[in-house]
Amino acid sequence: MNWETVIGLEVHAQLSTDSKIFSGASTAFGAEPNSQACAVDLGLPGALPVVNIRAVEMAVKFGLAVNGRIASHSIFARKNYFYPDLPKGYQISQYEDPIVSGGVLPIDFDGGITDIQLTRAHLEEDAGKSAHGNVLGATGIDLNRAGTALLEIVSEPVMRSAKEAVAYLRELHQLVQYLKICDGNMEEGSFRCDANVSVRLKGDTEFGTRTEIKNLNSFRFVERAIDFEVERQIDVLTEGGSITQETRLYDTEAGETRSMRGKEDAHDYRYFPDPDLLPVHVAPEFIEDLSVQLPELPRAKRQRFVTDYELSQDDASLLTGSAETAAYFEACLAAEAVDPKALSNWIVGELFAALNEAGLKIEYCPIKPTDFSVLIERISDGTISGKMAKEVFQAMWDGEGNADEVIDARGLEQISDSAAIEAAVDEVIAENSDQVAQFRAGKEKVLGFLVGQVMKKTKGQANPKVANELMKKQLGDGE
Repeated sequence: MNWETVIGLEVHAQLSTDSKIFSGASTAFGAEPNSQACAVDLGLPGALPVVNIRAVEMAVKFGLAVNGRIASHSIFARKNYFYPDLPKGYQISQYEDPIVSGGVLPIDFDGGITDIQLTRAHLEEDAGKSAHGNVLGATGIDLNRAGTALLEIVSEPVMRSAKEAVAYLRELHQLVQYLKICDGNMEEGSFRCDANVSVRLKGDTEFGTRTEIKNLNSFRFVERAIDFEVERQIDVLTEGGSITQETRLYDTEAGETRSMRGKEDAHDYRYFPDPDLLPVHVAPEFIEDLSVQLPELPRAKRQRFVTDYELSQDDASLLTGSAETAAYFEACLAAEAVDPKALSNWIVGELFAALNEAGLKIEYCPIKPTDFSVLIERISDGTISGKMAKEVFQAMWDGEGNADEVIDARGLEQISDSAAIEAAVDEVIAENSDQVAQFRAGKEKVLGFLVGQVMKKTKGQANPKVANELMKKQLGDGE
């Protein structure tokens, strides 16, 4: 309890460009190894890089979204190091003059809002990928990813727990998807994180020696890796040892971090301006044009859903989890004047469950928003009960038609006519004298059984509310 954790994160977001950052080679995922690496990506003699303007646009959009400072003049530098999957022997990145400096990302954490300060966001190219186990006794190198555009987003070391770090990552993950600058696919490596972790005694102002945990590609692994590394460092320091500045990997099977290599300082990379690339000049008009293209951002949308639709914070968070989910919800509201809360309950409940079971994103939902809103309206106007609605929903999901077509085809329209239901109530009372006597003796729970018998007689089509009221009325009359 005497130790304080200090965490800073470096997130690599793969930008959603069709071609690489300095070449025209494709960025499509899943191609045959080494089929998408051109002469520029490999750094062959005479092959000159040209910056992808779409990557610059995406970086500027991110800077605007986090209220960072957009550099009017930024340069690319060569970061020199050797690694088998780095074909040129250096990586083109940004060092002294990044395209975005500063910025802040508010997150919901520990019952309040915490502002996570950002250091910078800079453009760089990705390296290739080492493939172990594909070739007997050797490591294969796939350079398809070499040269893919990345935005490296660096936070200040302001987070104090693994849970806070994950909350920040989730918010950032959602933001880059809303901006449509990164697809956020963590399994494919489109959004991955390096965690810089150190510990110090509470009250100390100096940072401890940090380690860097590389290439974490799931929120669960980020939390587990940081928690393990914190405990490891505390154990080492408590026993009188010292922490080595190094890069570590997280072994997901063993649940522990392991030393990978010594961690370099900036001067070890011998940064210098890339002589083959001109500086990037970002004009004020360019920034202004992009600022008007920004979508409504996740935090603002969540708050609007709470204010305009009177939803809870939890429901609003679920419905704005993706821009596509939020758009589906609002398309339903635009189609029919349905109750937002009732619509929210059905989307978060039945629809999410069906999507998860089918492994579908909401943009591929087989039920159109216009049809879904009619289903909610038929529950509201008493045409069908909530139980019937589940049957209708499943039929709609299976492609049997819209809500009205399914209701007509299956004869599911709810009976709300008092006279028709009253006849069933009278029959149930006559057939269940013991339960009627129990109810009149004060056992009110028996009412549920009696109403259930009414529903059975009407094949589930009686309006439950009407059946309940008539049953109580009839039983009261007989006292």
